[in-house]
Amino acid sequence: MINYFALKKGVQFIMDGVPYEIVESQPAGKAQDVFVIKAKIKNLITGKITDKSFHQSDRFEEAELEKVEVKFIYANRGKYVFCGADDPKNRFELPEDLLGDSVKFVKSDQIIEGLRFEGKIINISLPIKVQLKVAEAAPGVKGDRAQGGTKIAVLETGTQINVPLFVEAGDIVEVNTSTGEYSKRV
Repeated sequence: MINYFALKKGVQFIMDGVPYEIVESQPAGKAQDVFVIKAKIKNLITGKITDKSFHQSDRFEEAELEKVEVKFIYANRGKYVFCGADDPKNRFELPEDLLGDSVKFVKSDQIIEGLRFEGKIINISLPIKVQLKVAEAAPGVKGDRAQGGTKIAVLETGTQINVPLFVEAGDIVEVNTSTGEYSKRV
């Protein structure tokens, strides 16, 4: 059982039969010295983030999420199709609104982690950083170099990000999937 004191960022628990993950949490004072934890929790099935206050008497069951390897196949009309890494016949699809913005950095045939709850894959978990090839990049323009300049580059997945002026088409760059920002050139 998970109690009030264990509700920290990243903890996964079951509330009302649905798995949730704590995105943010902070203790907050209340009248008569009763403390609560104000948290933002993410529904792992629908992807919705809500605000919730937890009291000292609250107890939750720990979510038993199994991590399995899945392969991304293709995207079509807001749905992303995956299959088991070892079983290509076992296909399933997840909606774009559930997966969030980080799914823009997944390329075809890439192996990633899927989260399974009660025998059904409910979401995916991307690595923090991925390496992608730059498909298009405008040439860097010389000018005031007091600050580092940036330009827009299109990655092999079709996603546009800001990169430094020295990055060219054909380069491989590392991108942070949680922020969507350029990390380094590989």
